[in-house]
Amino acid sequence: MRLFSILAAVVAALLIYAFVFERDRLTASLGMVDTAETQADTTDTSGAPEADGTEGTDGADETSAAIGVVAVHSRAEMIDNAVIVRGQTEAQRQVDARAETSGRVISEPLRKGAFVEAGQIMCELDPGTRKAALAEAEARRAEAEARIPEAEARLAEAQARLAEAEINDTAASRLSESGFASDTRVAGTRAALSAGKAAVEAAKSGLDAARTGIQSAAAGVAAAREELERLKIAAPFAGLLESDTAELGSLLQPGALCATVIQLDPIKLVGFVPETAVDRIETGSMARAQLVSGREVTGQVSFLSRSADPETRTFRVEVTVPNPDLALRDGQTAEIAIASEGTSAHLLPQSALTLNDNGVLGVRIVSETDEGARAEFVAVTLLRDTPNGIWVAGLPEAADVIVIGQEYVIDGVPVAATFREDKAGGALTEAPRTEAIQ
Repeated sequence: MRLFSILAAVVAALLIYAFVFERDRLTASLGMVDTAETQADTTDTSGAPEADGTEGTDGADETSAAIGVVAVHSRAEMIDNAVIVRGQTEAQRQVDARAETSGRVISEPLRKGAFVEAGQIMCELDPGTRKAALAEAEARRAEAEARIPEAEARLAEAQARLAEAEINDTAASRLSESGFASDTRVAGTRAALSAGKAAVEAAKSGLDAARTGIQSAAAGVAAAREELERLKIAAPFAGLLESDTAELGSLLQPGALCATVIQLDPIKLVGFVPETAVDRIETGSMARAQLVSGREVTGQVSFLSRSADPETRTFRVEVTVPNPDLALRDGQTAEIAIASEGTSAHLLPQSALTLNDNGVLGVRIVSETDEGARAEFVAVTLLRDTPNGIWVAGLPEAADVIVIGQEYVIDGVPVAATFREDKAGGALTEAPRTEAIQ
């Protein structure tokens, strides 16, 4: 019994070897046998060979040697050659609102998740003595302003005395030239003139000092008011609170966190494009993204980095997407398809792909020659994988692609093709796409 099993296994192994490794030789030998039988039957029936017996034998050989395959008629279609990028959603803006001064919180806290408008008060601090400091600064400014009229009056008085001294000096100089005034009088008028000029300069200095005092007091008032404004920490823009605001009664120091605000409308989709595909993307191009939840969104490319990441050699790309209902959240994983220039491609079942002896990916097509239909290998480029099949480039505009039996033929082998109406038994029904991503 064991001997029979061993013999059966040896016979099965020999048959498998002959079918797999000696397939061409086996096929040829079977074709010769069939041809001989056909010739014998013809001789027996008619009693004499046909007039064109040689040609009939060749036709029978070629028909018997042809391998049956299943093929489809495929025509190229224009599709959008999108760039696929893995990325994630990112808030348009995110800010940590922090205290600029110290103080105790006197406002009720807002809870995380709440929506705040731009300018809405999130944290308010106790003013303490800041209002008194403002009142003191305003009093100093009023006092400095009151000194201005006095300084202006002194300047006017000094200018009047200077004018009088100039007149006396002019009169004394003329009388001295005529011999009616002594040199002593002339010297006195000139001394009075110099004193008048000095008094004017002093009055001007006093007026400038008064004005400087006003500016200093005004600066003190502005500083006091700014300090009071820092007591109220407002939302810089409309958004959502990612944290509770500071608790009532807590003490905030300069730099302490009041709350974190994020803006999600619009939201950004951020990905990193390899340098091999960066030239296919332009700012303003349409893009579509699918989140891991299954939701699809569309947007526009708003930024494409000009500098590559030094470690990954990729370029940052940002797609701006409207998010009025705030349904998209920060940090969700997304697959982004960015539209680029269209290309001509064929939609085929994935099973139609095969490899040649050099390991090149391609398909086998039915090529019409003078000797009849022959199998031919054509290298293709895989563009996109879809639920309805794969889009490939590299085929002619119209091609008869072998979808069943391509693994049993090589280039130049005669084939007898049976054509199917659709490309995958009704599965490949994806419509051609000739427009950019909407």
